[in-house]
Amino acid sequence: MVATAAVATLGEAQRSLDRWSIDVADARDRPGGTVGQLGAGEPLRALPLAAYPAQIVVERKVSRAALTAFEGNHYSVPPVHAGRTVTVTWRVTEAVLRVVAAHGEIIAEHRRVAAGAGQTVRSAEHAALLQTAVLTAFTTKDACRRKPNLPPGDEALAELARLRGIDCESTNVISLADYAQLAQAREQTR
Repeated sequence: MVATAAVATLGEAQRSLDRWSIDVADARDRPGGTVGQLGAGEPLRALPLAAYPAQIVVERKVSRAALTAFEGNHYSVPPVHAGRTVTVTWRVTEAVLRVVAAHGEIIAEHRRVAAGAGQTVRSAEHAALLQTAVLTAFTTKDACRRKPNLPPGDEALAELARLRGIDCESTNVISLADYAQLAQAREQTR
């Protein structure tokens, strides 16, 4: 019995394995006949006419603009789903992809565009719903909050000094009160 095969390439190894399978493995007696005889009695079914319906299923979070990302593109959903997690499904043999809500309802169907095209596919219905939602939420009741313009704190100034290589202990800070005193002294000398 030979435990190894003298082969130099992957192709030779595959041919050697195929020969061993037919000459040795299939010829071994088993209850009911050899492996080859048993295999011949159980023929494989014919291949299906259509390819296996592979399906890509991914979870995505819907953006504030009511868009969900899939393969480098964005697809619209009704704006009530903004901020929620949805499932995008695409059957590889179809030209349509579906967006499914958490409760299982199909909330959008779009034609799939080429992966990585960077396109936004928005249905007219979703665009109208988004426009309505934005205009309904718009108000002039309250002004926008202003961010206070605060001077940098001690920690920020110390970090700036460290980054600039300045010894902040030796730096004199002149207050506005000092300038006011100088201005008064100048006025008195006139």
